[in-house]
Amino acid sequence: MSQPAFEFDDLPVDEPGDLTFTVGELADAIDERLRSGFRDGVWVRGEINGLKRSGQHIYFSLVEKDRRSEAKLDVKLFANKLARLTPKLRSNRLEMRDGMKVRIHGQLDFYKQRGALSIVMDDIDPRYTLGEIAQSREEILKRLVASGLTGANKRHVLSPIPLRIGVAASVGSAGFADFHSELARSGFGFRLVVADTRVQGDGADRMVAGSIGTLARGARKGVLDAIVVIRGGGAKNELAVFDSERIATTIAMVPCPVLTGIGHEIDRTIADEVAHTALKTPTACAGELIGRVAAYVNDTEMAFEAIARRALVLTDAADHRLSHTARRLAGHTTTAVERADERLTMRRARLVALAPSALARAVERLDATTARVLERSRSAVERESGRLDVLAARVSAVDPAVQLARGWSITRNSAGDVVRSTDEVSAGSTLTTDFVDGRVTSTITGVTPTAPAPATAATATATATDPANSTRTTDD
Repeated sequence: MSQPAFEFDDLPVDEPGDLTFTVGELADAIDERLRSGFRDGVWVRGEINGLKRSGQHIYFSLVEKDRRSEAKLDVKLFANKLARLTPKLRSNRLEMRDGMKVRIHGQLDFYKQRGALSIVMDDIDPRYTLGEIAQSREEILKRLVASGLTGANKRHVLSPIPLRIGVAASVGSAGFADFHSELARSGFGFRLVVADTRVQGDGADRMVAGSIGTLARGARKGVLDAIVVIRGGGAKNELAVFDSERIATTIAMVPCPVLTGIGHEIDRTIADEVAHTALKTPTACAGELIGRVAAYVNDTEMAFEAIARRALVLTDAADHRLSHTARRLAGHTTTAVERADERLTMRRARLVALAPSALARAVERLDATTARVLERSRSAVERESGRLDVLAARVSAVDPAVQLARGWSITRNSAGDVVRSTDEVSAGSTLTTDFVDGRVTSTITGVTPTAPAPATAATATATATDPANSTRTTDD
């Protein structure tokens, strides 16, 4: 080993007592120390992050997020080791995925070309992963029970004919295909509103919860009878997505029944615990819906048949009663008609017998009434004739012609109006006086008013009944 010389102010520095490595020598020394110090390998636990496949090999980082600053260790799982570990993973229904907490064994390796420490994985402890899943699940379930959310969705009543179904699932998955084909084969008119979502991998819990929440808004508007959350079989750590507290809380708050069909028959997730009805598989979930509708249809048909049978019985009974009533009514009607005919015959005979005497009495009453009317008419005519004579005498007494014949006269001015006072004439006025035997026209030369008298005082006129009144007149 040699120490290179550095010049500082042109003074050589040489400290032969210090051990100095080249980079390659140091890398080899670190690798040797790691191999000797961890000769039997090392067990490391952490969370898988950034898993990727390159050919038949797998590479990922093992991270620890509980510390203040994140620690990370690169892991290599080569094809020969992977082939040996695959049966162990399958027997425990585990599949290596990002976010999976694992306890792995391997040999430490320092890669000098990059100066990076890694571990070459050769074993895995499935019990650790399963224990972590179970512990996390238990803690979440305790919180849900304490908050009362495990029974919230179970309080909703599932419709007896759940035909309008919201579905949260991965549309391209075998689980959705099984569910959809089962409903299609039933022949019932199911109407699906599908929210396509990822059901595994990073962020799957957030996407599933979001899809359920979207469907819940439709349920609040009354357009869905139920919501179905389904996923086909898979590894336990993949199904652990449905152990998410976020998904469980969302299901609990949905305003209609939620049915789950997740994984295989032996799987039970927290989503199943909070759902209204938990079924084993997507196919079983479809079967539950079909069974409910079929039961409703069967009950309806049975009820209809019972109603039809009862209606037939009641109709037959009513027909029997109606026939009996009709027969009784016919008998009573015949008897009543016969009795009425007898009464009519008797009354007709009585009328025939009584009619002549009644007619004679009526003629006598008519003759008597006619005589009374004629007598009263003559008396009334005589009385009215006397009254007419009296009225005629009174009319004749006030007839102007009669008064003129007695010596009265009528004087009018030039307008034809009767003159009744000296105030109505003046000197120079022309007056016309009517007598019984003619008319006289006069011109007034003077007017001399006198005390009121029964007769009219006008100097222009002298009537035949008032010789004391001297008036000068000029005849035309």
